[in-house]
Amino acid sequence: MFKQNVGSADRIVRAIVGLALIAMAIFGQGMAWGWIGLVPLATSVVSYCPAYSIFGLNTCGRKARH
Repeated sequence: MFKQNVGSADRIVRAIVGLALIAMAIFGQGMAWGWIGLVPLATSVVSYCPAYSIFGLNTCGRKARH
C-alpha cells in the first residue's frame, strides 16, 4: 500500500500522544478537539504519515527504506 516513513521511536511517541489526547477528550480534561488524537494514533498504527511524504521526511531506519 504505502511505503513506511514512520520509525519505531516516532511510532511510540505518536501512540502516546494520541492516546493521551483521546483520554483527555473522554475524561473531560480536554476539549472536543482532543479527538484529533486519532490522527497520531492512526499514523503510528500504519507506520505512514502523509505529511512526511509531502515534505520528504522519513524516520525509519536504513533497512526500512529499501
